[in-house]
This record gives sequence, structure tokens and C-alpha cells, in this order.
Amino acid sequence: MDVKKLKAEIIQYATEIGVQKIGFTTADPFLFLKERLEVAEKEGVLTGFEHPVLDERVYPDLIFEEPKSIIAIALAYPSKLKESPTSKRESRRGVFARASWGIDYHTILREKLALIEAFILERVKDAKMKSMVDTGELSDVAVAERAGIGARGKNTLLITKEFGSWVYLGEMLTNIAFPPDTPETDLCGDCNKCVEACPTNSLLGEGAMNPKICLSYLTQTKGFLEEEYREVLHNRLYGCDTCQVVCPYNRGRDFHLHKEMEQDGNLVRPELKPLLHISNREFKEKFGSMAGSWRGKKPIQRNAIIILARYKDKTAIPDLIGCLNHDTRPVIRGTAAWALAKIGGKDAEVAILNAWEKEKDEEVKIEIERAKKIIGVG
Repeated sequence: MDVKKLKAEIIQYATEIGVQKIGFTTADPFLFLKERLEVAEKEGVLTGFEHPVLDERVYPDLIFEEPKSIIAIALAYPSKLKESPTSKRESRRGVFARASWGIDYHTILREKLALIEAFILERVKDAKMKSMVDTGELSDVAVAERAGIGARGKNTLLITKEFGSWVYLGEMLTNIAFPPDTPETDLCGDCNKCVEACPTNSLLGEGAMNPKICLSYLTQTKGFLEEEYREVLHNRLYGCDTCQVVCPYNRGRDFHLHKEMEQDGNLVRPELKPLLHISNREFKEKFGSMAGSWRGKKPIQRNAIIILARYKDKTAIPDLIGCLNHDTRPVIRGTAAWALAKIGGKDAEVAILNAWEKEKDEEVKIEIERAKKIIGVG
């Protein structure tokens, strides 16, 4: 088998099916990553969203029999909506991060990887492959970096020269020994814009971070959001793009290369008040195809309540009182109490005091107590 020729054919085919970047690397262990993961595990800053077995993230031969190479791919995604609805005084809107625009990127990348797998099998009948996207064992960024697609930035994301960090990543283990590509060198240099702009100071510099206080992670949690992070949530319903928006490599970069990634602005910038009443079925029908729906409606609704409080949207007071009095979920009731106090007004105050008298859940009572102090009756 002429692996150099096969590699060239795969690269050409990848271009034909709409893959923006493709790179090849060895299946050697990611030893540098092991040290980083061990430190994160020791310091207790792993989020729980990662693959749980540390060694399987480092040693490809633990998850694939006799791996010889890894093929990495990158797809560029849009950074601007073609039509963006505006947030108005009585119909305030939140926003989903760009990585949730269009059809769930996991689906799009898996389809591309499946096509490449089939292409290889047509030429190498005994080829073995294992593809993964985001939730697989390997680190997408570590693989793509070593495969020469880009370099890990100080925001911990992969930065490419052509597309900035507006790229989705996926990879494929194989038993074919392809010639490896040359890893990209550092692209950040002395630039520190992302670290300085991070709303929660989760970026620590030199590609290190505390992911547990990153707003991208916090917007996906299901419990009560700590008050210090409510204050900086701004209008984020899901995810955070700040460290990407300020990156010089992303300036002026906006790619509309995949129709599956195009999104209705009303879905990624939805009105907040209707979200408070949406049923599970309606949520799934409306948002189910988006990556930002994977945790269900509860985190989105909690975040919507916090955003309404930031806007001090008095038109939302009846909706929030409804959440406080009737929602079965403590997180929603408690967050609604806090939001009502932040917005203020007689109706909000009465609702908070009434809720205090009948609430049984201890966590919710803590939130109501906080709300009482805000309105000056604690």
C-alpha cells in the first residue's frame, strides 16, 4: 500500500466533502496531556463533562487495537448571524454561543468522519478505524494541534491561521501508518487579550484554565448559580464566546460554508419570557437539534431568569411570580425569588414575603432570605 498516495487522496476527498482542514499525526501517547490532567484532577477542577478515565485520554492503544495514526479534521462555523433579531424593552432576548448554532455539530462532524471512513475502506479493505467528536476519549485540541491543524491558544481552544478558533474538531484513530504532519507552532505570542477579557477570570494564561468557573461550563450546570457569576452572566443562555470574540485571529472571520450550521436568529437569540413557560415537548421540538439543548431546558430557564434580573425587566414580574409560586423545581423557584428582588417593586416584594411563609425547601429558603435582604426586609 502506498500510504503517501492514500494520504493525498484522503486530503483531496476531504476537501470535496467540505472539510476545511485535515491533518495526520502518530498514535503516540499524549504524555504532556497526562501531566496537565493529573494536575487538574488533583486540584479538583475537572468538570465531569470529560471522559472519566484519564489514561484512556492519554494512551490511544487503550481504546484501539494497535493504533498507528490519528486523522484530525476541522470544520469552520459562522460567527455572525445573517439576520439577528434585536432585544427590545418588553421582549428581552438571551443568546446561545456560536458553537450551538445550526444542527448539533457532533452530528455534522460524525457524518464527515463516516464518509472518510467509507472512502478509506474502499481502498484498504482491512482498515480499522474509530472516530470521535468532543465526547470521545481523546482531546480534540491535543490531537488537532499535533496533527498541524492549528495551535492551542491561551483560551485553551485550537486557533487556526485561516479560520481563527471558529472551528469544530473531530478525529479518527486508524491502524494505517500515515506520514505525520508537522505540528503548528505557538500563535499567541505576547497577546493576552482573552485572559484579560474572561468575565470570571477562569483563564490563567499559557493555555491553562479553571474550567469550573468558565461561563461556558457554568451556563450548563443544573443547580443554583453562585451569585457572583449571576452578575457577569450578561445575556448568555448557553456558552460564552468572549475569549473568542477578542482574539485577533477571529477578527473579521465569518464563514458560512455549511448550510447545516446556518441558524434562525430567533432560535439562538430567543425571547426570554416565553422560555419560562416552555414545556419539555416544546423545548425539544424547538431547540432539540441544537448542541445547546443537550442538558435540557432547566439550565436555560434558570439562565433566562438571571438575565431578566440583569435587565430589571418589570414586564417579567408576573412570569417570575408564577415561577416562584408554582414551579416544582427548587432551582427555578429560588432563582425567581432572587430575580424578583433584583427587579424590585411592590408586587415583587409581596410575592417574596408570601413565598417565605410557605416555602419548605431549605435551598430555596436561602435564596428567599437573600432576596429579602436585597429588598431591605431581611
